[in-house]
Amino acid sequence: MVVVWIPSLLQDLTGRQQTVTVAGSTVGEIIDSLELKYPGIKARLCDGPGLRRGIAVAIDTQVARLGLAEPVGERSEVHFVPAISGGS
Repeated sequence: MVVVWIPSLLQDLTGRQQTVTVAGSTVGEIIDSLELKYPGIKARLCDGPGLRRGIAVAIDTQVARLGLAEPVGERSEVHFVPAISGGS
């Protein structure tokens, strides 16, 4: 099972839980598993066929580059975080 760290803005959907465990081998499958347990979470993470603009996913400290297709190990930690951009 994958440990998913839930950002504070989504914890209203998880009963204020900061971490949850779900099954899945890709980011997309993880989100689908989250949706089954916590209805409404997918709409807040995804926009159409991909992640919402401004949301990044980190898997075991590495930023996912493949979006929903990014592979996830069965004992991984997944973090959904606001994407950081800017600079000059």
